[in-house]
Amino acid sequence: MQTLESNKNANLVANAEESSANLPDFTSDAYKDAYSRINAIVIEGEQEAYDNYISIATLLPSDSEELTKLAKMELKHKRGFTACGKNLGVQADMVFAKEFFSKLHGNFQTALANKNLTTCLLIQAILIEAFAISAYHVYIRVADPFAKKITQGVVNDEYLHLNYGEKWLKDNLHTCKNELIEANKVNLPLIKKMLDQVAEDASILSMDKEELMEEFMIAYQDALLEMGLDNREIARMAMAAIV
Repeated sequence: MQTLESNKNANLVANAEESSANLPDFTSDAYKDAYSRINAIVIEGEQEAYDNYISIATLLPSDSEELTKLAKMELKHKRGFTACGKNLGVQADMVFAKEFFSKLHGNFQTALANKNLTTCLLIQAILIEAFAISAYHVYIRVADPFAKKITQGVVNDEYLHLNYGEKWLKDNLHTCKNELIEANKVNLPLIKKMLDQVAEDASILSMDKEELMEEFMIAYQDALLEMGLDNREIARMAMAAIV
């Protein structure tokens, strides 16, 4: 005779089996090939973030200590994601990853040289962080156990980085709004192009491109709202992603 407890245990086992059945084969050649590029993007993204926060600190010396702390978190994330690749026996394709980030990297460097702090913060602390958070949330559901644990820890840190950008831009919106809107026009479309570029690899990892873009746009628009932009301004800025 089945008891309530035995039924509960049976349901837990069934749910676990169903969850496992929906996961990709982490040992397949196709998975490892796709992972070599996705993992490289994450590793390079964390390195870019470290470099970017250190650079932003030169434009914002009053926040140098806080920005350095954020930067050091990114190096910790890089080490964690490097370990994820090693755990699966995958060599990250760093050449691909550097090219993947090249346009966004170039735009950041141009803004840095011109001392356009608002543009630098939009690129790193808003666009890249919102993209990372949304992608990690989707990935966690289909990640291997080792990578899942690493990624869950990283997400919590990334919210701190996003919050930093939101707060600074909110506090200075009255003087930086025009630059923010123009920087959005140039850089938001790059995020969609980057996502399109890795859609096939993401699919092999059981990550849906439409879901990734949807999660990103929700996170990005929430950040714009937090900064103090109104709904009409946010809608206009979001349109840049589909033009």
